Amino acid sequence: MLKKITVTVNGIQHDHEVEPRLLLVHLIRELLNLTGTHIGCDTTSCGACTVLLNGRSVKSCTILAVQANGKSITTIEGLSPEGGPLTPLQEGFKENHGLHCGFCTPGMILRATELLANNNHPTEEEIRWGISGNLCRCTGYNNIVKAILYAAAKVRGEALPSTEPEFV
Repeated sequence: MLKKITVTVNGIQHDHEVEPRLLLVHLIRELLNLTGTHIGCDTTSCGACTVLLNGRSVKSCTILAVQANGKSITTIEGLSPEGGPLTPLQEGFKENHGLHCGFCTPGMILRATELLANNNHPTEEEIRWGISGNLCRCTGYNNIVKAILYAAAKVRGEALPSTEPEFV
């Protein structure tokens, strides 16, 4: 039996009839064709499917679409309009080489979006703890942390930290 749901995704209201077992990630990718939300594990282990649900970062592979009924969802596509300026986090990832293959990047940026919304002056330790539920198999996290520190400084209007890559 199909269930009627209404969700607002990236500011646009969508009405759909869905099976009660449909995962939010599949609604986003298959019905709405927003493929920036990635499927990495289907077990909440990796965070590639992270979206904002009413402003809170959630792993969309473990939430049913019907649980999102009446709620607001933000995907990576909703952070910055196509062709528009990058958000401070997107700019931070670009300038600080915070992505390699890019698979984890949308989820990482959305997780960091909530982190900075709650604390615009995080320490490195707070950032590492804040993104600990999102896995990156390529970068070793140092440049991701630098990207988030860069974005936080930009949001606060402070001098931006160096974007020179670190060599170990």
